[in-house]
Amino acid sequence: MASEPKELHKQDGSVTASGGAADGPPAVRIEGLWKRFGEQIAVHGIDLTLPAGHFIGLVGPNGAGKTTTLSMVTGLLRPDAGLVEIGGHDVWRDPVAVKSRIGVLPEGLRLFERLSGRELLGYIGRLRGLAGDEVDKRADQLLDVLDLSGSQHKLVVDYSTGMRKKIGLAAALLHNPEILFLDEPFEGVDPVSAQTIRGVLERYTSSGATVIFSSHVMELVESLCDWVAVMAAGRIRAQGPVTEVRGDAPSLQNAFLELVGAHRGAGKNLDWLGGGAR
Repeated sequence: MASEPKELHKQDGSVTASGGAADGPPAVRIEGLWKRFGEQIAVHGIDLTLPAGHFIGLVGPNGAGKTTTLSMVTGLLRPDAGLVEIGGHDVWRDPVAVKSRIGVLPEGLRLFERLSGRELLGYIGRLRGLAGDEVDKRADQLLDVLDLSGSQHKLVVDYSTGMRKKIGLAAALLHNPEILFLDEPFEGVDPVSAQTIRGVLERYTSSGATVIFSSHVMELVESLCDWVAVMAAGRIRAQGPVTEVRGDAPSLQNAFLELVGAHRGAGKNLDWLGGGAR
């Protein structure tokens, strides 16, 4: 088993666009990262360097390994092999230094649902070691910006999907992290809440912070991100500035379909479907 990661380390067929790394240390550096669940290899020894100060999309079809990769990068899931560094700190050897620098909004977010939104932020802020008056000030501002002030005393269990995403984002931002990791942050969110979240993230990155989020919606990624990594079947297919990964394709969606080898003949054998036939 120990020799297997070395065999999987090579990224055959991947593409790395020029200009994929910014000057200075990267926000995230991954080398030879892999994860197996039984006989299924979810992440195939990937190498990935994500530059600091960018809005970065990790994109891929369902089952590509995006959530597994982000879980390992943020310390939520231990890899079978490989190196992950955030701001030059090893995630698994120096977890305290890493977790003080990052904010995480994972998929399937679990919150303390019997607290109100306001109580949740107060609790998270104090866990992060912030002074009580500073927590209160930041909570007031986040609740206002995210349009949650009117629901701040409502129990989280009674929040809608969009409200839960917004209070989760507030909790991830409360300690002002250097890097924010978001797993499908717009999934199941109404357009109004999505626009609010988008505005907060754009303001956050304009200050020089880094956002890394996973998605399979190319239009969203192309409109938000300036840097992208394309993942399929547990491997990195391309990484670099959005304009370079897109290349001569009319859109990132077209480039993405080409990179992941999308099946173009879907539905051609379903001659019985439609037309009212039975």
